Amino acid sequence: MGFWIGVSLGVLLTIPLAAVLSKREAKRVRRLEQRTRAAERLAELGTLTGGLAHEIKNPLSTVGLNVQLLQEELDNALSEAPAGALSEERLGRIQRRFASLSRETGRLRDILEDFLRFAGRVKLQRAQTDIHALVNELADFFTPQAQAADVQLRTQLDAHSGLAHVDPSLLKQALLNLMINAIQAMQEARNANPPKPHGGANELILRTHCRRGPNPAEMQIHVIDTGPGIQAENLEKVFQPYFSTNRSGSGLGLPTTRRIVEEHDGTITVHTATGRGTDFLITLPMGNPNEARSSGD
Repeated sequence: MGFWIGVSLGVLLTIPLAAVLSKREAKRVRRLEQRTRAAERLAELGTLTGGLAHEIKNPLSTVGLNVQLLQEELDNALSEAPAGALSEERLGRIQRRFASLSRETGRLRDILEDFLRFAGRVKLQRAQTDIHALVNELADFFTPQAQAADVQLRTQLDAHSGLAHVDPSLLKQALLNLMINAIQAMQEARNANPPKPHGGANELILRTHCRRGPNPAEMQIHVIDTGPGIQAENLEKVFQPYFSTNRSGSGLGLPTTRRIVEEHDGTITVHTATGRGTDFLITLPMGNPNEARSSGD
C-alpha cells in the first residue's frame, strides 16, 4: 500500500514539473522561431536594398555620362562663339553648376559602391599569403596619395615569417579603408589647426608583429596615424554603419573593414589618444582554418 502511495505522490509531483518544463521548451521554441523570422526578414531586406542600390546605380551612371558630354559640348560651343557672346560672370556661373553637378553625381556613385560592398556577401578566396609582402605592396601603391596629403608613410615589419591563410584582395581593401580614414583625419585636423613652423609632418605607419607561443600563432597588423585621435564619445561608434566625422565620407569604410576581418576569424580593435593619434589593430590567425577544422573533427 505504501509503495503505491509513493508512486502516486511521485506522479503528482512530476506533472507540475513536466508542465513547467513544457512551458519553458515552448518559450524557447517561440524565441527560436522569432529569431529565424527576423533573420529571414533581414536577408530579404538585404536583397531588396542591394537590388535597389543596383537599380539606382544604372541611371546614375547614365546621368554622370551625360553631364560629362554636356560639359564637352559647352566647352566646344564656347570656343566657337563670337567674343563677348556670354559675359564672363555668366560663363563662370554655368561652368560652376556643371562642376557641382558632376561632383555630386560622383559622390552618389561612390556612396552606392560603398553600400554594395558592405551589403553584399563576403566570399573569401583564401590563399597562403606573405603578409609582410602584402603590406609592402599596399604601401608602395598608397605612397603617392600619402605624399599628396603631406603625410609620411612608413612600414615596420616583423623579422619573422608572416604567412597566413587569407583573401589577399579583401585584406588589402580592409587595410586601405583604414589608411584612407587616417589620411582624411589628419588632413581635416591640419586644415582646422594649421601646423606651426617646424612642427613635424604627419605620419602613417604600417606595422606587423607575429605572436607565437602556446596558443595558435597570430599575425598583428597595426595602422597607426599621428592625427587628432578619436573623441571618447565617438570611440564606440566608429564601426557603426553611416557614422562618420568626415563630411565627405560614406560611413561604411570602417564597418566594411570590421566585417572583412571577422570573416577571416580575426578581430579589430582601436586604441587612441586625443591629440596624439590612433592605432587600429587587426589580429588574424596564421594557421589554415580548414586544417584546424579537420583536426578538431
